[in-house]
Amino acid sequence: MGNSPQSDSGLLKIQTSAVDYGNLSANGFVYSPLEPGGLGNSRSKFTYGDLIAATNGFSQHNLLGSGGFGYVYKGFLADGTEVAVKELKIGGGQGEREFSAEVEIISRIHHRYLVSLVGYCISENKRLLVYEYVPNNTLYFHLHVSELVLDWPTRIKVASGAARGIAYLHEDCHPRIIHRDIKSSNILLDKNFEARVSDFGLARLAADMYTHVTTRVMGTFGYMAPEYASSGKLTEKSDVFSFGVVLLELITGRKPVDASQPLGDESLVEWARPLLSNALETEDFKLLVDPRLGTNFVPNEMFRMIEAAAACVRHSAAKRPRMSQIVRAFDSLETEDLSNGMRVGESEIYNSAQQDAEIRLFRRMAFGSQNYSTDFFTQSSCAPNRNER
Repeated sequence: MGNSPQSDSGLLKIQTSAVDYGNLSANGFVYSPLEPGGLGNSRSKFTYGDLIAATNGFSQHNLLGSGGFGYVYKGFLADGTEVAVKELKIGGGQGEREFSAEVEIISRIHHRYLVSLVGYCISENKRLLVYEYVPNNTLYFHLHVSELVLDWPTRIKVASGAARGIAYLHEDCHPRIIHRDIKSSNILLDKNFEARVSDFGLARLAADMYTHVTTRVMGTFGYMAPEYASSGKLTEKSDVFSFGVVLLELITGRKPVDASQPLGDESLVEWARPLLSNALETEDFKLLVDPRLGTNFVPNEMFRMIEAAAACVRHSAAKRPRMSQIVRAFDSLETEDLSNGMRVGESEIYNSAQQDAEIRLFRRMAFGSQNYSTDFFTQSSCAPNRNER
């Protein structure tokens, strides 16, 4: 078992070097510089005429897609900047002041793995948001529509980037933001296949994740956490479950819900549950892995991805990891090399005992042991979230 995936401790190596003296938050997330097109606190207010001109009259030729929140069109601003214009379905039911307040919050959010807001428009009963344009379609398209196979290194990169973006919303935004609709079609890819999480600004803000109850159905069937279906409550852990479904898509190549599958196997999560346990116990992945990948993956990395997915889709919200734990798990995958996963200068702060404990904890989360508390990580390696009450 010397080369066994279980014997490699890379995935769960935690970066304990607290705060970088510049652009890192207490949780280790980068506060990215303003993205091109992002306007920070000086967001642009467009007229409806501006956006008619930008989208060629909201032409069907410019239509990029549609979803629960509205239609999205590709456009060009007067200066030639490419944008995505989302015409929201909320209409006049939301007042101008309320809408402007939400836009103010969204406009302050800038991160490498989040789609930036460029501006907005309020015109009578119309509400539109203008985002930077991300050119390479969605993760859903590349997994389930495109004839080209998304290779394993790209899948790892996309999972890691999306996890960072979501963790930023959960733990570094003030007030914290629950996405509410994490799915592969809301993960856009740029020309370098870097993930950019979209539509987060359309979620309601989570002032108190323990008491908030939504008043309208949110999310997408196949991604919704079981506690939301039964109680209507949404927390960060609901987002974690949805992200776990995305990880399963990356691992298996299957859609979250697929009516073409045999009766009882239509749900990706329910189909995968027994296979996840078997893969972690036997290290045999062939029944779970996307057939289009074949054996073109790194076994150790596949094991860790399966481990993370299994932990994320736990039935109990309390037993799922936080997104910051998932980020740290992917951190070590990105840095595994001849230095044995150790970055320069980390040898003095590396705590093997802590790492071993966290690996055991993460595995118990994946396998379903009851003998642990998810507070373990926050005690040793996560700064407390001051917005939590």
